[in-house]
Amino acid sequence: MPTNGKSPPQEADQPPPVRVRGRRPAHGEPVVDRALSLLAAFDADHRTLTLGELSRRADMPPSSALRLATRLVGWGALERDPAGRYCVGLRLLEVATLAPRGHGLRQVALPFMHDLAEVTRQHVQLAVRDGMQAMLVERLSAPQAAPVDYRIGGRLPLHSTGVGLALLAFAPREVQEDLLAKPVYSEPDNHLITPDFLRRTLAEVRRERLAIFRRVEEAETIVSVAAPVFGKDDEVVGVLGVLVPKRVAQPRRLGLAVQTAARSISRELGARRSSDSQA
Repeated sequence: MPTNGKSPPQEADQPPPVRVRGRRPAHGEPVVDRALSLLAAFDADHRTLTLGELSRRADMPPSSALRLATRLVGWGALERDPAGRYCVGLRLLEVATLAPRGHGLRQVALPFMHDLAEVTRQHVQLAVRDGMQAMLVERLSAPQAAPVDYRIGGRLPLHSTGVGLALLAFAPREVQEDLLAKPVYSEPDNHLITPDFLRRTLAEVRRERLAIFRRVEEAETIVSVAAPVFGKDDEVVGVLGVLVPKRVAQPRRLGLAVQTAARSISRELGARRSSDSQA
C-alpha cells in the first residue's frame, strides 16, 4: 500500500477499456429502451394496466417497471387513474401534436374539416401514411354519427379502409408491391383480397381521385369515402375521409363534397394540381 498518498502508476500492460459503439451496456437494456417498452405496452385493447400487467407486457421485472413507471408519471408520459392503474398521460399527446408531418396538415385542414362535418353530420377524418398503415391525425364527429372505434393516433390498414386505399393508391411503387407480395385479408370479415383485385382497385382510385370502401363496424356497415390531399410538391401528403352508415350513404354525392374539401386543402398547401385532376 502506498504511504505517500499518491496512487501507483498504471501498469503499461493495462490499456484503458475500449467502448464499442452500438453495443448495449453489459448490465442490460438501456434505460430509454426500457422506458419505451413500457409505453409500447399500451394499445387500443390495453388502455389501462396494473403494474403487474405493465411488467409482463413490457417483459421486465416488476421492480424495474415500478421505478420507470414512477419516473414517467412524474414527467407526465403516464398517469394513474383512481383505481391506481396506469394509462398514457396527456403530456405525450402534447408532444405528439408537434410532429411536423401531421401538425401543418392538420392546422390547414381543420377549417375545411369543420365545414365538411357540418354539411355531412358524420365522422370526418384526416389521415397520413406511416409505413404500411394509415394513421389518423384528426377526427371530427357529429353527435348523431354512427359509433366507430377510430381515434386520433389510431392506425388503420391500407388495403381495407377508405383512407388507407387512398393513401396506398398514391404511395411509392415499392410500398404497393411490398403489400401485394403477401396475402392480405379484408377486415373484419377476413376474406382474401387477390393482388389483381387490389391492383384494379388502386388504379380506379388513382383515376377517380376517390376511394369508396364498405366495412362492418359495431354490427353496422359503414361506407368510407376518401380523397387525397396534395402538398406543394404535388405529392399526396394525407387523405380526407368521411364515414357514413350504408343505410343513409350516397357515396358519389359524398365523394363530391370530400373532393371539394380535399382540393381546397391542397390549394392552401400550395399544390399545383387539384385533388380530382387526372395524373
